[in-house]
Amino acid sequence: MSSSPDAGLAPSASAETDRRTLVLDSALLTFARFGYRKTSMEEVARAAHISRPGLYFLFSSKEALFRAAVTQVLERDLAAVERVLADADRPLAERLVEAFDQWAGRYIGPLARDVAVVVEDNPDLLGEIGEAAPRRFEALITDAIAAESGEGPATPVAQTMISASIGLKHQAASREFYRERLKVAIDLLVR
Repeated sequence: MSSSPDAGLAPSASAETDRRTLVLDSALLTFARFGYRKTSMEEVARAAHISRPGLYFLFSSKEALFRAAVTQVLERDLAAVERVLADADRPLAERLVEAFDQWAGRYIGPLARDVAVVVEDNPDLLGEIGEAAPRRFEALITDAIAAESGEGPATPVAQTMISASIGLKHQAASREFYRERLKVAIDLLVR
């Protein structure tokens, strides 16, 4: 028995979900490559191997496409963070490093950095998800710290980790560097 999110969907609905996911992934990479303003629906359609009318059938505008692509990646990132933090068999510090890597570390490197930049440069296009996702991430980190410590200042520790992550993300030339330095910061904050 399959436990995938699409397990209960009819084959055509599952294929449609997969196609939509592919289109959104292609769109985000295209926006990252050219920037929001210079990206055309034609370029996204070409990258996604779909006709332009087919793309407009799925998304009424470039803004709707951008918002959906960013929403998909943020929801995917948050789901990965939740899975990592839920693994109580691993030490908290190890789970925190992995959670931050899923949230921010994936966006270190040439093309990945472009994805983060295009998202950060267009907050007005994102609506509520642009504010809600970082708040949800902070809540997940805070809850994990609080559950482990049982008491104490979980929120300031979580916020300090997030600040350290943001600073490291801008310094890091590689994902490995980011993870190594973040591990040091987390080890200092979580004892």
